[in-house]
Amino acid sequence: MTADLTPETGVILFAHGSRDPLWRLPIDAVATEMSRQWPDLSVACAFLELTPPDLPTTVEQLMRLGKTHLRIVPMFLGVGRHAREDLPNLVSDLERAYPQVHFELLPSIGEHPAMTHLMAQIAAQAPQQA
Repeated sequence: MTADLTPETGVILFAHGSRDPLWRLPIDAVATEMSRQWPDLSVACAFLELTPPDLPTTVEQLMRLGKTHLRIVPMFLGVGRHAREDLPNLVSDLERAYPQVHFELLPSIGEHPAMTHLMAQIAAQAPQQA
């Protein structure tokens, strides 16, 4: 487990969602990679709309596993209305519904300096050969 995550912690990768079932594959791939790197970490995906499961469903699933600290990671590159308003409102509702759970809402991944650095590296590299 990473240094700042305890066994009581679950990580939720939160994304927008789409009618296209292939849209979720990159988010699922991040969850799979996290599980590979940290096998004892409970990680799950949740979506705002159009793609199941939604955030309350994922929260309940992790609570059934005994998780009392839920870290929500917005998988948004841009910080639009969903990241600024919709998600914080959803988390506030969850905090009221489940006062026994500590919810930790991180900034969107697009705001992280490491993501900016990585995207710049990818953009500057020659395309990968298939």
